[in-house]
Amino acid sequence: MKSPALLLLSIALVACGRLEQVGKAPDFTPVEGGNEFYAMASSPLPATTVARTPEQEASLWSGARNSLLGDQRAAQRGDILTVVIEINDKAEISNSTGRSRNGSETMGVPSMLGIPQRIDKRLPAGANMANAVATNSNSSYSGDGQVSRNEKLTLRVAATIIETLPNGVLRIQGSQEVRVNFEVRELIVTGFVRPEDVSRQNEITYDKIAGARISYGGRGQITDVQQPRYGQQIADVLLPF
Repeated sequence: MKSPALLLLSIALVACGRLEQVGKAPDFTPVEGGNEFYAMASSPLPATTVARTPEQEASLWSGARNSLLGDQRAAQRGDILTVVIEINDKAEISNSTGRSRNGSETMGVPSMLGIPQRIDKRLPAGANMANAVATNSNSSYSGDGQVSRNEKLTLRVAATIIETLPNGVLRIQGSQEVRVNFEVRELIVTGFVRPEDVSRQNEITYDKIAGARISYGGRGQITDVQQPRYGQQIADVLLPF
C-alpha cells in the first residue's frame, strides 16, 4: 500500500508546483547565483605596472585599456564580450539501398555401405535417404531514406569571461532572458575562445567558439501546452506499440 501512496503524493507535489504558476508569468532565473555574476563580482588579478618615462607621462596618448587607443577587448576574468550567432545551415541527404538473395540446398545419401537402404525401410512412405534434405530460400530488401533540414538563427548576446585557462584560452558563458506576456525566451551560450579571435569591436562569432553550447528555447504557458503530459511521456517510453 505504500507504493501507491508515495506515487499519489509525488503526483500531488508536482501538481501543486504547477498550480502555483496559474495566472502568473514565469519567474526569471536569478542572476546573482550564476558563474557570470561570480566572475564579475570577484576581484581581478593585480595588473602588472611598467615604469614609464617622463616623455610617456607627458604624452596625450596612452596605451592603457581605458584610454582612447587602448585595447578594449575582453581579456580577463569578469570582462564582457558580445557573441554573434548567425546560423544558416541547410542539409539534404538522400540514399537508397537494395538487397536480394536466393539460395537452395540439396543433400542426399543414395548409397553408403547399404546403410541408406536399411534406413529407408524405417522411414515413412515416400521418404528415402537419396533426397534427405532439400531447402530453398529467397529474401529481398529495399530501403529509401531522405533528410532535409534548414535552420536559420540570428542572435546577439553578451557573455562573461568566467575563467582563464593555463594556456590563455578564455572560458565564456552568457545568458539572456526576455519575457513577453506569459512566455520567457531563454538564450544560453557557453564555450571556449582564443583572445586573438575577439575582434576590435569586442565581438566574436559562434564559429570561433570551441565546444560551443547554444540553447535557445522558452518556458511559460505556450511551451507548457505544447509539451505532452507526464503520463503520456511515460506511456510512450513503456508501451512497446
